[in-house]
Amino acid sequence: MPAGFGRLWTAQTISSLGDGVTHAALPLLALTLTRDPMALAVVAAAGTLPWLLFGVLGGALVDCWDRRRTMWVTDTARAVLLAIPVGAVVLDVLSIPLLAGVAFLLGLGGLFFDTAATAYLPDLLRRDPALLERANSRLRGAQTAMSGFAGPPAGSALLALGRAFPLLADAVSFLLSALLVRTLPAVPRPVPEVRDSLLRQAQAGASYVFRNQLLLGLALRPAVGNIAFLAVEAVLALFAHDHLGIDTYGFGLLLTAEATGGLLGAGIASFLGRRLGTGTALTCTAAVEGLAILGLASAPDPYAAGLALAVCGAGMGATMVLAPSLRQAIVPSHLMGRVASTSRMLAMCAAPVGAVLGGALATAYDIRTPIYAAGFLLLTMTAVTASMTSNRKVDAALRAAQADSQAGPDHQASEDRVHESAPGPS
Repeated sequence: MPAGFGRLWTAQTISSLGDGVTHAALPLLALTLTRDPMALAVVAAAGTLPWLLFGVLGGALVDCWDRRRTMWVTDTARAVLLAIPVGAVVLDVLSIPLLAGVAFLLGLGGLFFDTAATAYLPDLLRRDPALLERANSRLRGAQTAMSGFAGPPAGSALLALGRAFPLLADAVSFLLSALLVRTLPAVPRPVPEVRDSLLRQAQAGASYVFRNQLLLGLALRPAVGNIAFLAVEAVLALFAHDHLGIDTYGFGLLLTAEATGGLLGAGIASFLGRRLGTGTALTCTAAVEGLAILGLASAPDPYAAGLALAVCGAGMGATMVLAPSLRQAIVPSHLMGRVASTSRMLAMCAAPVGAVLGGALATAYDIRTPIYAAGFLLLTMTAVTASMTSNRKVDAALRAAQADSQAGPDHQASEDRVHESAPGPS
């Protein structure tokens, strides 16, 4: 691994810890101000809105900017932003609108940072598929450990010391991340396409995804997966309480089982990719997720439910290493930001659909129905996308990307413009 990757991994690990702290602290801070469920929901939803409103445009901007500079400037801005609610706490003027605004701007910063980091990594690792899988495995594992295990309890503990402490901790994490990113090696800026408006550049990035069957398959899986997983999440607490007899503490352990599986899946993703081929491995992990959710729906006790969630988490963890690594290996540098943000936006837009679907099915039938429906939906999605992400298509895309890389950036940009303007799927 290049030396610069260690600094990038450290920066994202520190930032993930801060994210986990804030993820736990923001709703608890809101709870100290109001008991209105709608107000609490607004704070929770505000952080996701930037992806829904500006996802593709944000990717187009990242493709126009220096990726390393985008990352450290964004993290510096987020650290400064957190000074506002800290000041509001000190002056005792903290409010729900202020928390929602901060959550929205933090989410906007996350859009730019995550997209820039996704686009920067393949240039740092020279688009080597094996290195990308190893790198994403380490990044995903650290993110799960910090934001899923260490961050939330740390956020709750810091909040017990005072309302400003978790916000200060997150600000420090952003500053440390910015300093580390600032020292990363520079990579060549992507070759620009023909000068065009930002909107047309964004449309070109989205079109590149929808015209490419492999990239479309990679984008559909998290989008459909989010519908299924949010349908489960919408009723999971009630299902655990009413059907499994799990109390609040036990519910936290149930979620920890899923995160533990996620760590395992991220760790074995590269092995699965080598053993089965990336395309087959992605199909198998998607099938595992669907079968595990069906196992959760039929679980007779908390132990079976925890095992099912751990298996599902392992499938998700492996998928979230293999799919981004493949995308980073085959997408041209000058389109990477837009392709990544388009895929992420599709997944984010699908999430509310899943939550509404889960609530509606539980209301119309019973609490297990949305979980069964989610499992069948995941298996159907697996069957539909299996041919789109087959080993044959993956190998062909990797060969084409390698040929484009050897031909030089000018040839690659020219070929991509031809594909973007050609009718029909590529």
